[in-house]
Amino acid sequence: MQLVVVSYDVNTQSEGGQKRLRKVAKLCESCGQRVQFSVFECLVDPVQLKELKFQLEKTIDKEADSLRYYYLGKHWKSHVEHCGAKEPYDPQGLLML
Repeated sequence: MQLVVVSYDVNTQSEGGQKRLRKVAKLCESCGQRVQFSVFECLVDPVQLKELKFQLEKTIDKEADSLRYYYLGKHWKSHVEHCGAKEPYDPQGLLML
């Protein structure tokens, strides 16, 4: 498993933009945790990452929207620092339901 940060910018002024925005967020929520409005931290294996990228890139309008992937790898804890509001997210931490 590796940590990948996915960020996106979906043009909601263009036709279908609101719908694309909701779908992109839903796809990211399926395998990650929202840490900022348009930023998700996803702890994924290579197959999950490939499928996520495929679905996201199929969803966006490449002329109006953008996606960014940041690959933090398996040793991501030493590369992530948090400051400010909200508790930091630990994808390997205890899950409370």
